[in-house]
Amino acid sequence: MTGLTDRAAQRMDAILDPVDARLDAMYPDVRVDEQPVHTVYVGADVVANDTVSRWSTEAVSIAEANRSVLVGLSSDAAVDAAIARLRRDPVDDLRIDLEDGYGNRPDDVEDAHARAAGEVLAHWSRTATGPRLSSGVRCKGLGAAERRRGLQSMEAVLTGAGGVPDGFVFTVPKLRAVEQVDAVVALCEEIERAHGLDENTVRFELQIESPQAVIGFDGTATVAAAIHRSGPRLSGLHYGTYDYSAAMGVVSAHQSLEHPVADHAKAVMLAAAAQTGVWVSDGSTQVVPTGDPDRVASALRRHHRLVRRSLERGIYQGWDMHPGHLVTRWLAVQTFFAEAMPAAVARLGGHLERVTGDGTADPGSDTGVLDEPATARAMATVVARGWACGAFTHDDVAALAPAITPARVAAVAAGRRPV
Repeated sequence: MTGLTDRAAQRMDAILDPVDARLDAMYPDVRVDEQPVHTVYVGADVVANDTVSRWSTEAVSIAEANRSVLVGLSSDAAVDAAIARLRRDPVDDLRIDLEDGYGNRPDDVEDAHARAAGEVLAHWSRTATGPRLSSGVRCKGLGAAERRRGLQSMEAVLTGAGGVPDGFVFTVPKLRAVEQVDAVVALCEEIERAHGLDENTVRFELQIESPQAVIGFDGTATVAAAIHRSGPRLSGLHYGTYDYSAAMGVVSAHQSLEHPVADHAKAVMLAAAAQTGVWVSDGSTQVVPTGDPDRVASALRRHHRLVRRSLERGIYQGWDMHPGHLVTRWLAVQTFFAEAMPAAVARLGGHLERVTGDGTADPGSDTGVLDEPATARAMATVVARGWACGAFTHDDVAALAPAITPARVAAVAAGRRPV
């Protein structure tokens, strides 16, 4: 015996133990809360206590008036399911906008709108009449000319709300340098101190809408460093379609979620956020379903296509700017997961049946496809997201694969061994 194993193991452990600890801390790969399918943006000058119910009513009206268009994109049953969702829970997440969608106004006017926005957030928190999962604000950004105004608006929002409402998240626009994250973290600490909250209670998102947020002056991915500098307060990354496209020199007629510069930015965002627990959201389209019937139909088809495209690329959240966007958001999301479910369930069910209690494969239950744990995890995510958005029920899944239960799906999706 040469003693190679013990000596080599000791030397390797000395090198790799700190690396293991760092990777575990930086890439926890665990997030149990549900990701919204969208973030709705509503200007602070027009938001009200009944905004969600009004958007629901308008979205249902648009869907019913354009049913033939929507059926052409899916099916009668899918349209019925989407309309049911629009009536029941049309909005997952919402930001009251005091930035680009609001504009620059006199200080006293913005102060009043910010306080009123806080009152609306507090009302939604008390009455459960707002978005289903979360809500918050987008104030002015971190640039020298606007950060004081943004800070003043944030204070006015929290004053109007009487504190930090449940489910509160704020969006930080126009990230350009990783050091700006330090200022956002300092703001979160001050909010927590002022309102007697536990550390890491206040959550924020970073809006990626400048080239410098993707590639910094030193050639590194600013967004990747920003994620780890933010700590557990960072909830998500949101792509800013039009600011980013304009900064890249793309003319207005070609600014779109599907432009190559947009795809590159979002690919970097996905890679930077992978296994960190930080969500990635696509941006918005400025095309809304208004006007004559042909324009409405064209806008509905366009938005449906863009949502499907994002889903196919692994981006499960996007912005919605108009009640009509809710129609095609829910139709696209529900049909996407409903279509993916049978194949995912068949393979996931086979995987679960093949795996015995000691984690070894049972040759007797071979179905011809040997999925690795990572693939099984992806299929479990399909099932979990489909359940969450209402694309299908637990009974629908059980009818195809009795071995698949919510507990087992949760275990596989989290990378744990199913029981």
